[in-house]
Order: sequence, then structure tokens, then C-alpha cells
Amino acid sequence: MTQKKTTWARAQMLLIASVFFGPLAVATWMYYSGAFLPEGRTNHGALLEPIVNVVVEVPSSEVGKQGDGYWILIYANDGECTEVCRQALYTLRQSQKMLGKEMDRLKRVFLHGVSSPDTVFLADEHAGLTALRDDDLSALLNNKKPATLSSGGYFLMDPLGNLVMYFEPETDPSEMVGDIKRLLNLSRIG
Repeated sequence: MTQKKTTWARAQMLLIASVFFGPLAVATWMYYSGAFLPEGRTNHGALLEPIVNVVVEVPSSEVGKQGDGYWILIYANDGECTEVCRQALYTLRQSQKMLGKEMDRLKRVFLHGVSSPDTVFLADEHAGLTALRDDDLSALLNNKKPATLSSGGYFLMDPLGNLVMYFEPETDPSEMVGDIKRLLNLSRIG
């Protein structure tokens, strides 16, 4: 081969390599330099790490027995069920309804404190809601909630009894449902 053909072949090879490796190099630089940071995030709730298994940590808990094959959305309120509590129960109910055809895969649990909730209100407005007092589980939830997040939110428990996600009380139900649907779609359990 002549010198001219060899030079041309090398130039073609470098051109082909740059077409492949160029975008890869730019993407790597952007990722590690922080030049490009995505604006949005995929989840609205906080993933709980390390994952805690309710059945193991609180074996006497009724919630662990409720979760046999179901995802459970838990709202805990230690005080009286005032307007804030009632709004949270409404959010809990709406979140389940917004799941549509997947709503049967999710149960709702209301952990109340010493004062029992209004049973007539719960029966009229929140059919299917399990209301119970479980001080050990309430203590576990308070300890496992991320310290930087406000209390009074919602916990999501998978069918195996693992606490997997925490939603702040101000979380919009549609955002909560988006995260739950994503988990239900990826889940091979429950």
C-alpha cells in the first residue's frame, strides 16, 4: 500500500472511532464534572435505607399480619384525629382510589394513639380502612423516618413486611400514587 492510502485509512479509522467515542467522552465529562444535572427527580417519597422488616422488628404487630400479599400504606397519628388527621385519611383514601385497577393490591392502615378515632366517621367516610393502635410499630416508624423530614407522613410497606418508602404529609396524592404505581409495576410480589 502506498503512503497516501495508509494515511487515508488511518484518517478514516480515527473518524469512525471519534464518531463512537466522542459522544461517550462528552457524556462522561458532563456526568462527572456536574456540567449537566437533571432538574427533576423520579420519586416524590423518600426511600428508606436501610430497609426495615416490620414482621421481624415487631413480630406482634397486626400490620405485619395485614400485609400478607398486599402493599400497605400506613398513616400514623399519635394525637387526636383533628382536621389535619382527617385530611391525611382523605389523602390515604384518594391515593388508593387513584391506583385504578391496581387499588386492590394496596391496603390502608391508620395507626392511632391513645384516643380512639370516631368509628362512625371511619365507617362512613373510610370503608376498608384498618384502624388500630400499635405503640411498638408507631415507635418503630418514628425511629425509621428520615430525621430531615417532617413527621406525620405516610409509610409504604411491601407484601414481605419491608418499610420501603416515606411520604411527607404535604405530598400531593397524585405524586404519591405515581411512586406507588412505579413500585407496583416493578414488583413481582403482591
